[in-house]
Amino acid sequence: MKKRMGSVFLVLTLVISIFTMSGCGKQKNEEDTQKKTQATTSENTQKLQKITLNEVAHSIFYAPMYVAIEEGYFEEEGIDLTLVTGFGADKTMTAVISGEADIGFMGSEASIYTYNEGANDYVVNFAQLTQRAGNFLVAREEMPEFQWKDLMGKEVLGGRKGGMPEMVFEYILKKNGIDPAKDVNIDQSIDFGSTGAAFSEGKADFTVEFEPGATTLEEAGKGHVVASLGTDSGYVPYTAFSAKKSYIEENKEILQGFTDALQKGMDYVQTHTPEEIAKVIKPQFEESTLETITTIVTRYYEQETWKDNLVFEKESFELLQDILDDAGELTKRTPYEDLVTTEFAKKAVQ
Repeated sequence: MKKRMGSVFLVLTLVISIFTMSGCGKQKNEEDTQKKTQATTSENTQKLQKITLNEVAHSIFYAPMYVAIEEGYFEEEGIDLTLVTGFGADKTMTAVISGEADIGFMGSEASIYTYNEGANDYVVNFAQLTQRAGNFLVAREEMPEFQWKDLMGKEVLGGRKGGMPEMVFEYILKKNGIDPAKDVNIDQSIDFGSTGAAFSEGKADFTVEFEPGATTLEEAGKGHVVASLGTDSGYVPYTAFSAKKSYIEENKEILQGFTDALQKGMDYVQTHTPEEIAKVIKPQFEESTLETITTIVTRYYEQETWKDNLVFEKESFELLQDILDDAGELTKRTPYEDLVTTEFAKKAVQ
């Protein structure tokens, strides 16, 4: 009996030892796997190329770019993106020229001004994001039968002289037989981003606002959107990504990855509903409700704000110069081949 008990005890001891060793081995394997995963993650993070992008404004108007950020498309292309808001094309251009930013996102008129000023290492546009103006005319009262001639004799809060918002606004006025200098009192003294607040405080009869400014005024009961500049101006190359000529020449692989990530964002907005787009970009606009974001995205979606590709066509560039010339802001026309490259955008859609 004692022998049998001894044998049983020995068997149990062996079984416990085996399980213990197995558990230790499993734990060790899990620890090794975890270490390898951490090492791989750290290695991948180190491989990401840091890029600073300076955007002219932070607006739902640029939804495809924010989709690319929130969906991780830049990381997929090996890019660690830092987004900075410049609050004006002049400030964004200064950041790019000075090297503070690698890439600028703004109206392409800024690149024309810089080129005509004689800059050697001038800025070149490599991807066009929007094809319509993104601002809206806001009135104090609802005007369901609004016509542009209703602005005659009125005061309007406009944009910076020489900037795309103001030039497109004046372009529309002229199309409707209105002289911006004589028939309308356009106030250009208020800083970009502050016109909505000034309008709320009783300044002017109308204001030209980007989103979310226009919808914010409506929600506060301070104004009503009566017209879309994007609809009434037609297709206009409103905003594009650009970088200094030297940066493009030295960083072709990085710029291709950047453009590929943007194209994925463009593809997303072409194949998803405004509700789906709004949910994705919500983290970029924490101060706005999902309902508000959806309303704004729907406005841009329905007027075909976003291209299905990033190629900046020559016809669009020449139209831009026509608008500049018409506004008296163009000293001389600039060569499309100098200020636009389609190399990266065309590869991105292949």
